[in-house]
Amino acid sequence: MTTVSLPNNPASSADGIRPINLRTDLASLADLIELVFADSMDQSGLAAVREMRSLSKMSVGLNVLAGINDLAQGISLGYVYIADGKLVGNVSIHPANWADSNQKAWIIVNVGVHPDYQRRGIAEQLMRASMDMIRSRGGEVALLQVDMHNDTARRLYRRLGFIEERSWTLWRRPGATRIPAPYEDRSIYITRRRRGEWEAEYDLAQRLRPAHLGGIGWQRPLRASLFRKSLIQRMVDWVNFRAEERLVIRSADEKRVLASLWVENMFLSSSTQLTLLVDPEYVGRYDKALINLAVRTYANNRGALLLEHPADEAITSDILRDYHFRPQREVMHMRWDVIE
Repeated sequence: MTTVSLPNNPASSADGIRPINLRTDLASLADLIELVFADSMDQSGLAAVREMRSLSKMSVGLNVLAGINDLAQGISLGYVYIADGKLVGNVSIHPANWADSNQKAWIIVNVGVHPDYQRRGIAEQLMRASMDMIRSRGGEVALLQVDMHNDTARRLYRRLGFIEERSWTLWRRPGATRIPAPYEDRSIYITRRRRGEWEAEYDLAQRLRPAHLGGIGWQRPLRASLFRKSLIQRMVDWVNFRAEERLVIRSADEKRVLASLWVENMFLSSSTQLTLLVDPEYVGRYDKALINLAVRTYANNRGALLLEHPADEAITSDILRDYHFRPQREVMHMRWDVIE
């Protein structure tokens, strides 16, 4: 088994659970996260681990940085577990930062325990501490995602009151893959979404991705602001160099949106994020046409294509495989409704 260095920490000599200390814990946390999540960590996860190690070398100003750095902010409210003078467990907690959540929704991530210390109830203690903190801060809901095949973790979360919403597959198509021929179907017309069509697109999403089935995807609950962005949201996108394009297929009378593809890019990112919505009556045609267009238009210029899609939509999954998307990870989205 791969080993990891977990150095003794003078500030953490007492065994048990305690809040994370950014100044002393980051290097050990990076080692722990890299070990525990080695089988499922993608490039963005590896980049986050590298950033944690870089931040750990800072001393002065790290607490100030936690207020402006996304990574530091995301782990600063977490807990760690100390055993035998070593950091062997971790959980990270942060507000969902949804425009309409007002810190009522929280995200729980990075629940991990060193393999040598598993099956001792450490993960449960970390989870209960997190849930207590969320309740004390007035949270109303907490979300997490867990690997579909991690039966031990799923049983723990269910026992703690989390309910399973929906399983999702994370797909990736490498940028160097062969570009297919155009999809020939003259009855299908793909165009950019008009600003005034947001309600029609929202109606499609309400039928396909209701809130109790996980919404649009991880940390994307179904809400109107995803379809009609406010001026502030557009400014945030501009400041972060975030570009988005929405392609749609309309009904013959142009009153309904029958399929939609979101294409999102971040500055300096080597990948393009896709989101696909297709009316069930047109699955197998409209999803194929949109995926074909996305691959031919975006794969060459911007590297890999990424897509998070419900695992139970089998026909679309087969189309993704035909276009050389490969499943990277299957996860279950889970939800805890806080009850006082």
